[in-house]
Amino acid sequence: MTSAAEQRAPAEEPAAGSGQPAAVNGARRAVPPVPPVWPGAPTPLGARFRVGPDGVAGTNFALWAAGAEGVRLCLFDEGGRETRIPLTELTHEIWHGFVPGVMPGQRYGFRVDGRWDPWTGARWNPAKLLLDPYARAVDGEFGLPPEVYGHVRDWPDQQVADTVRDERDSAPHVPKGVVVHDDDDWSDDRRPKTPWADSVIYELHVRGFTRLHPDIPGELRGTYAGLAHPAAIAHLTGLGVTAVELLPVHQFAHEDHLLRRGLKNYWGYNSIGYFAPHAAYAASGTTGQQVGEFKRMVRALHAAGIEVILDVVYNHTAEAGELGPSLSLKGIDNRGYYRLQDDARRYADYTGCGNTLHVVQPQVLRLITDSLRYWVTEMGVDGFRFDLAAALARSMHDVDMLSPFLAVIAQDPVLRRVKLIAEPWDIGSGGYQVGAFPPLWTEWNDRYRNAVRDFWRHALPDVREMGYRLSGSSDLYAWGGRRPYASVNFVTAHDGFTLRDLVSYESKHNDANGENNRDGTHDNRSWNCGTEGETDDERVRALRRRQLRNLLTTLLLSTGVPMLVAGDELGRTQRGNNNAYCQDNEISWLDWSLLEDPGWRALCELTSRLIALRHRHPVLRRRAFFSGRAQTADGLRDLAWFTARGAEMTEGDWYAPAATLGMYLSGRDIPGRDERGAPVVDDSFLAVLHAGDRPTDFVLPGPPWAERYEVVVDTSAEEQAVAPGTVHPAGAEITVQARAVLLLRVA
Repeated sequence: MTSAAEQRAPAEEPAAGSGQPAAVNGARRAVPPVPPVWPGAPTPLGARFRVGPDGVAGTNFALWAAGAEGVRLCLFDEGGRETRIPLTELTHEIWHGFVPGVMPGQRYGFRVDGRWDPWTGARWNPAKLLLDPYARAVDGEFGLPPEVYGHVRDWPDQQVADTVRDERDSAPHVPKGVVVHDDDDWSDDRRPKTPWADSVIYELHVRGFTRLHPDIPGELRGTYAGLAHPAAIAHLTGLGVTAVELLPVHQFAHEDHLLRRGLKNYWGYNSIGYFAPHAAYAASGTTGQQVGEFKRMVRALHAAGIEVILDVVYNHTAEAGELGPSLSLKGIDNRGYYRLQDDARRYADYTGCGNTLHVVQPQVLRLITDSLRYWVTEMGVDGFRFDLAAALARSMHDVDMLSPFLAVIAQDPVLRRVKLIAEPWDIGSGGYQVGAFPPLWTEWNDRYRNAVRDFWRHALPDVREMGYRLSGSSDLYAWGGRRPYASVNFVTAHDGFTLRDLVSYESKHNDANGENNRDGTHDNRSWNCGTEGETDDERVRALRRRQLRNLLTTLLLSTGVPMLVAGDELGRTQRGNNNAYCQDNEISWLDWSLLEDPGWRALCELTSRLIALRHRHPVLRRRAFFSGRAQTADGLRDLAWFTARGAEMTEGDWYAPAATLGMYLSGRDIPGRDERGAPVVDDSFLAVLHAGDRPTDFVLPGPPWAERYEVVVDTSAEEQAVAPGTVHPAGAEITVQARAVLLLRVA
């Protein structure tokens, strides 16, 4: 009697082109001849079309597969017939060969031979066609039938299922890599190179942003070409944002549990191809055309002065844990690519997604940095936001700011010059690292998000936290030469409530996700203004719109780099879903018809006006932290805080419960000089934030702070008057309406 580990699933008929005759309706089908393979070169990795010896055109294939016993290159014709070519050259653990006559557009994959010994982490299975980790394009959809698993997924005893090798051929069920010809030198492209301090980031989803846009042709909606369309770019330039941060566009796969429920991964945080633009977002084709379409999108955005930042997921892959599919790295060298536990059958999981890439391994580090450089040098992008970046900064176990990943980035001549944004946490022990990344990096500042949400729902015990967040979070970032723009300030992101839902729901409503509302966070720090969900009560609706104006105004007046989420300026709603990762439908797509509503149109216009104000005034986008000290004999400081009485705040005031905070920003004391060496001088401003539910009197500070004040923004007004506005003398007692921001220019 055999053990479970010794058993195998029955093998299917040999695949066409495998070197054996294949049965077709009882008959035998001819197999295409195996082309010659020359030694080729071990670098660069992946498939590179080039001119070989004697001027013969072909493609060089190179795959790192340490520990493997053999590698076969598999070529597929238009009918799906497979030709298997052994790669016999092995240099420094890289299997390679040059195949004459293989041209761009050729679909391919690899089969890797080796031991099947899950107890030691070895999971080689030549029955599984594997995606090249360096594939520049991917053709086909990732489904997850049983054949794509290296083990027998439906083995009766699930406790040992991952130890039973599945012998069925996966090739008919998985996408293929595509040979792409890189012939673009970007000589006609002009990168905006916006300084960090001047940046305003706009997080968007390529598909969701364009899917319902009425002025984008139907065949381009939901695609890279759609985002490059003048109608899409007009909205971005009209707002005044300087960069788009695209939710993942690396080729990704859908999780099994979603496919079983008739859903798909919409956000895309499930990467499987780190060099390939996600094929489903291409309007022009998926056999290499998606690469050119992505490049044209980048060019169009650059021409409009907009940078392109990619949200990248190098912390885990779509292969999940030991019960996940075998799509690429797991079958190439499982032990080399993934962090394994002491029990090597199991994966170390710092991501909550089943696996974690072992970034300490040189080859994994090479894969990631090669990918990053490729997107910068050959695809034209301007920066990256790293999902769960703390997982990348782990050495053997602990998060280490001297880790190989961070050290390599710091010295890389290409990567150290682009924008680098960390999501500074993961789910592992010690994974929360806000404020800890080295000076080259900026970070998503969730403490900013929490403080601003709590202030405007009047839930802060005092205003100390709010003071730090408004002024650049010096408590987190004023070390090691870091600057205020190390803080990427945000109130909402793709993960969580939209801005409109933040003021409309106190509880999540994720039933559409099919998980009985168990998914998504309970900690929303939201306030529904007295009624849960949508309502016809005009008083509640007006209050919600005011709260939206307060949140947006606070974000765009704060020191640091503001990040907006696409659609928040339009009043987009996800109907209370705070985890819409699997909602590729109207729940997630932008509803452009909202602009037909005067109330939402006014919110969009206010957002644009605030961004323009920020661009005009360097005092709102400082490159150095405030000192808080008097610079001249008159006692005027670069930053001062005031109570509603018009008096400077004392230490006791910071610790006392308060709903009102006055922040004075001096334009006379901005450190640094302009490009010609002249001092930077700007207007001074007083911002009054009042979160109370009743109007309050506020005394405007007198000399030396000002002689009079001009109202620039008053969020209590539904329609914003164009400045100049009302002028008040210094020392006057004015009324600030309930739950409002008042921005005044010092005259």
